[in-house]
Formats: sequence, structure tokens, C-alpha cells
Amino acid sequence: MTPRGTRSIWPVFTATIVVGFAASLIGCASAGPLTSVAVSDVKSVAGTWKGVVYRSSFEPAYVALTIREDGSYDVEFRQTFGSHGKGRIVISEGHLVLEGEKGRGVGTLLTNPAGDRFMSIEAVLSDNSTLTAKLSPSR
Repeated sequence: MTPRGTRSIWPVFTATIVVGFAASLIGCASAGPLTSVAVSDVKSVAGTWKGVVYRSSFEPAYVALTIREDGSYDVEFRQTFGSHGKGRIVISEGHLVLEGEKGRGVGTLLTNPAGDRFMSIEAVLSDNSTLTAKLSPSR
């Protein structure tokens, strides 16, 4: 025989688990797939973007990219392989073209169904190594 108080908690516990699981599925669905967004001017992406940079033969590094409305930018790495850099960004066919002291790259603005923005950058550095970055706006 089960005490009455124990028996009445199970439906509540089960309902909590089911609701929590359903909410997590809805949360994942709202993040959804990323789609490319054409950039019309540098002002629309001005601000600080933070994320992770990946470079062949190096550990991933955290990076902050600050884009100014005039198209100039500064980049700061928290780990080694070049602690900082600067350059200019121009818009070409809806993409960001980054011309820096240490290389050249192309950035793509992405968004998910919830309206969150992300930036993906692929670059070739002056030593011919490749670099990719996944960034989101700093809040």
C-alpha cells in the first residue's frame, strides 16, 4: 500500500517532465536553421561581435571584432597567434569583405527564425593559412 501523499506527487512529477521536454523541443525549433542575409551597408553590422576563431594548427581562440560605421575594424584575440589587428570592411554582393593587416576574408551575415544574428568569416592570412570565425553580436 502506497501512502496517499506519495501517490499524488507522481502525476505532477510526470507532467513537469513532459512539459519541460516539450518546452526544450520548442526552444530548439525556434532557433532553427540559419539563413544568409544580404548586407546593404556596413552601418547595419556596426558594433562588437564576439565568438571563436579557428585556425589550422592552432587551438580555437576567443575573439572580439569591433566594426565601426565608417568600415574600419579592430580585432582582438584572447589567445595567441596574433593578439590584435585592424583593417577595413567593404560590402560586395551582400557579403562583408575584410581587408586586414594580416590577411583577407569574407564575412556572411546569418539569421535564425527567432531573428538572432550571427556572422561567419572565412579568411586567408598572409602566411597562406586559413581562418574561420563564428561570431554573434555582443550584448
